[in-house]
Amino acid sequence: MEKTEKKEKRYGLVGKNIAYSFSKGYFEEKFEKLGLSDHSYSNFDLPQISDFKDLIQNHKLAGLNVTIPYKEAVIPFLNGLSETAQRIGAVNTIEFSKEGLIGHNTDAHGFENSLRPLLKKYHSNALILGTGGASKAVAYVLDKLNITSQYVSRTKSDQTHTYEELNAQIIKNHKIIVNCTPLGTHPNTSKSPAIPYAHLTKKHLLYDLIYNPAKTAFLMEGEKKKATIKNGLEMLQLQAEKAWEIWSA
Repeated sequence: MEKTEKKEKRYGLVGKNIAYSFSKGYFEEKFEKLGLSDHSYSNFDLPQISDFKDLIQNHKLAGLNVTIPYKEAVIPFLNGLSETAQRIGAVNTIEFSKEGLIGHNTDAHGFENSLRPLLKKYHSNALILGTGGASKAVAYVLDKLNITSQYVSRTKSDQTHTYEELNAQIIKNHKIIVNCTPLGTHPNTSKSPAIPYAHLTKKHLLYDLIYNPAKTAFLMEGEKKKATIKNGLEMLQLQAEKAWEIWSA
């Protein structure tokens, strides 16, 4: 048998334009530390979600992570969802089980456990910037923690504010602001969500799901106002560990 066949347990990340991915390096390092020489992790960059079926058919896989822009779009290709994933409506981890492909959401676990230590009594209202799959996990966690949240989007709807609507009063009333958009990600580090940063205070908590760079333009604006700031690295680490727990159960 050729040496290329020696990898018995293959994991990977499904997404689009994911060369930057955190997951591949994280799991490769993890497998090396654990001495799991028969484990590998690959990036599966899919131009469209319809390619997912071919991926499953053509590769012998043991588990997958899912990232932008397929956390919601992948659901119809799965055989079932965990209770959390079902409630959130987004999947970032896929378990290959006897029952088929089961979707999980470990983003919620990562976000909750990285956010909790930062919360104060006055952190009762939050703005969620963006409406993608990751934002749904954020909203789920905030609701679980009895924090009222409001989406902010470029598009007006009954459930969202637009960026143009944000004013001093709205910023004052929402002491938590979570960036779930890709704005500010390397290499476009000068970009940031268009919110009125001038109204931030030291009581605000700004959380950015981006981890590269470690301090985005969004977080730097919060830092100028002495707000508490946090990037997404710990959330990613925690969600990855939870995914590994699911795969290796």
